[in-house]
Amino acid sequence: MVLIRFAGALFGFFFGFFLAAQLLQVSQVTPPNNQVLVVLLLAVACAILGWLGAPYATVKPMGWVVARIRDTAAGDLAAGVLGGGVGLVFALFLAFPLSFLPGELGRYAPLAGALVLSVLGVLAGTIKRADLQGAVRDIRGGRKDRGATERLLLDTSVIIDGRIADIVRAGFIGGTLVVPRFILAELQFFADSGDGTRRERGRRGLEMLAKMQKESTVRVEIDDEDPAGDGADGKLVALARERKIPIVTNDYGLNRVAELHGVTVLNVNDLAKAVRPVVLPGEEIHVRIIQEGKEAGQGVGYLEDGTMIVVENGARSVGNEVPVTVMRVLQTVGGRMIFAQPRGEDLAARRPRAVGH
Repeated sequence: MVLIRFAGALFGFFFGFFLAAQLLQVSQVTPPNNQVLVVLLLAVACAILGWLGAPYATVKPMGWVVARIRDTAAGDLAAGVLGGGVGLVFALFLAFPLSFLPGELGRYAPLAGALVLSVLGVLAGTIKRADLQGAVRDIRGGRKDRGATERLLLDTSVIIDGRIADIVRAGFIGGTLVVPRFILAELQFFADSGDGTRRERGRRGLEMLAKMQKESTVRVEIDDEDPAGDGADGKLVALARERKIPIVTNDYGLNRVAELHGVTVLNVNDLAKAVRPVVLPGEEIHVRIIQEGKEAGQGVGYLEDGTMIVVENGARSVGNEVPVTVMRVLQTVGGRMIFAQPRGEDLAARRPRAVGH
């Protein structure tokens, strides 16, 4: 800092000296002793100003620029540089015809054009960063197929849930899974929480991300953009609208909000319902009876997808896995309910009765 101040004072001294010399040529200061005094006083005054103002003309602005660069995402910097370069190329083509403008206008118009076009290029490149990145990916990798370029946004709940990792491993999802930096920060906040449940959820989410990063069928990308929005869900919806990328979630509230904003949503719960096994009357299945039902003699078990099965005369088989024959399947508000009987028994058809869990 001292060297910078000394350089500023030295520059100020010489600037004041030459400024005083120029002023004396148009002034009536006499005798020579007074002229020397004027030169010295102005030079010393400019040196003091240079000593005091050097940090504000060098260190402070440079610190502000460095801080802005540090806070700006690398993608924004690259897009801004690319846009500025394109603007300068256009300015180069315009410089020659602009130089033919009359008078001083022809001298300064090319410089002004280069400045304006470069600034516009930087702004355009930063704003359209996502489109530029997509174009670069297409040029580098080519459009081999839709799956290779597909991009999906992941929210916190679907990462913690973990089923997305199994879906990726099965090959039903390919392309690039985009995890915004603010979603990663939320997972880290959960992982460092003092609450045991939240801490476990956060650590599970980070483990699921690490697991998906090892899969060869997808690429996990951390996105640094932090759009304006109310909370992580609001930012996620804003980012999805800007990028035109679907959101993968199992959060019903986020699902509804995203749909209201015109964002495509892939709900893992909907996928689970779509691929659950189909059970038809007369089909034989195996089920483990885990408890007695509300009615006498009834046993209750569950399929792997959580569907409840009520087995007539199944109470005697609690704790055992038994073969049963499906009698009827009912669809309720809470899901499916299956009524069955032990295989080989011929029970009279009866209306299903309510059972306790």
